[in-house]
Amino acid sequence: MVRWHYDNIEISLRSKEEEKVFAEKFYIAEAKLLDIEAGKPIVMLNESEAKENGIYHGSRVLIRKGNKEAVGIVNLSSKFVKRGQIGFFKEFEKILEIKDKDLVEISPMAYPMSIEAIIKKINNGKLTDSEIENCIRDIVDNKLSEAEIAAFLVACHINGLDDDEITSLTNAMVESGGKISFESKYVADKHCIGGVAANRTTMVIVPIIAACGIYIPKTSSRAITSPAGTADTMEVLCPVEFSLEELERMVKKVYGAIVWGGGVNIAPADDKMINIRRPLRLDPLGVMMASILAKKKAVGSKYLIIDIPVGKGAKIEDNERAKFLANKFKAITKRLGITTNVLITDGSQPIGRGIGPALEARDVLSVLEGNGPIDLYEKSIIMAGTLLEMVGKAKEGEGAKMAEEIIKSGKALKKMREIIENQGGNPNIKKEDIHIGDCSYDIVSERDGKIEWIDNKNVSRIARIAGAPTDKGAGVYLWKVKGDYVKKGEKLMTIYAHTETKLTLAIEAAQKFNPFSFEKILLTRV
Repeated sequence: MVRWHYDNIEISLRSKEEEKVFAEKFYIAEAKLLDIEAGKPIVMLNESEAKENGIYHGSRVLIRKGNKEAVGIVNLSSKFVKRGQIGFFKEFEKILEIKDKDLVEISPMAYPMSIEAIIKKINNGKLTDSEIENCIRDIVDNKLSEAEIAAFLVACHINGLDDDEITSLTNAMVESGGKISFESKYVADKHCIGGVAANRTTMVIVPIIAACGIYIPKTSSRAITSPAGTADTMEVLCPVEFSLEELERMVKKVYGAIVWGGGVNIAPADDKMINIRRPLRLDPLGVMMASILAKKKAVGSKYLIIDIPVGKGAKIEDNERAKFLANKFKAITKRLGITTNVLITDGSQPIGRGIGPALEARDVLSVLEGNGPIDLYEKSIIMAGTLLEMVGKAKEGEGAKMAEEIIKSGKALKKMREIIENQGGNPNIKKEDIHIGDCSYDIVSERDGKIEWIDNKNVSRIARIAGAPTDKGAGVYLWKVKGDYVKKGEKLMTIYAHTETKLTLAIEAAQKFNPFSFEKILLTRV
């Protein structure tokens, strides 16, 4: 049986202006564990009983068990839960330490005040600091449904965010999670907006900068649509999942770290929004910038270099768009107190030869040994050199030379091995120790000619079909790159996979989505 009682309480919302007094109806129900992961804070109530008490599909309810409480978004059912029951998805088991048949107290909640801000943005209004803070707080506290978060993101995408709103959104994201503070004004960081296959400059830059005694706490992403993110590649060498406290401790010990950003509780609101953005393929400019910069500010970054690759198949395909984005980053980071330099780089082909976690890790170790793909080597020393100049370690125009000397002297490789050991990996690992797929196939050229460009999207597509990034040793190795002359029958690339089935699918993809484009030969009649 359900045991009911009624009470009148005063609810304090976001500010005095928003305080409202209303009657709430409390009731006690028996927990029913549904053993289903919803990926969101959903509870299930009996449909007829809920409607009798003014609770409808999508309503919020506050659930209390002892001194613990959580907000749930309501689904209704007459089949799965009886009157007097509340169905809990697995997400609530840990939050409330709930067990089957435990009694919990349920009370309806008013709709979050952030809904009004979302409607305002849909109508192309400018959001205030407090409205943006409310939205981010409610996202973190699971008070907004996926539909409401999606509405906020679509409104930002269609109507845009001005510099004030982007700055507010960045600061709100920072405050929504943990932060690190180093006792140094020299804390460096870097970011690439993506779209170029491989491009593992982070794993070369971090040890160079750390070898100079500059803190560089690098949080990196896993692959979403690419064959490998930096975190996936670093994971070939050592663990990458750490708490924020562990990250801080590791960086203070050896000056650098490369970890997965999803495990450190930095800007958790952003992680929730990314889960909505991904299936919708939404990338609102202001939200994207806030997402990047919040994570930099949260780890105490004072000096930042941003890589914007431009080229066919990259995220940014024209220089004008790249210049606009560069100026936008500079304007926002100035407001945030982060000294920033933006490099617009060549994104017309992958950076490096290996594409896929293990193949990319091999390239990185080769570069740190002073060898490896020349494009990855040169781009890394240019970017690291720029950071060294920004923090005052090198004179203007001499940073790249200093970065290169750090590699040639062996200091960068030594520091990388310290970082690997500090993160629980084998500091003596060699590139030959890194296992790649046992199944392989060579794609050869069907003609003579000069390679004009290599399509990043198609190379990534082939590598993913081969099994990357889930299969660490799967991927593609490029034997020829932009500008190379090729003879018919020469190897263009090798596909690696862990199974013959995946290899066959990747070969078919390579034949369908040929990533190599040759220069056209103009014939003149004599």
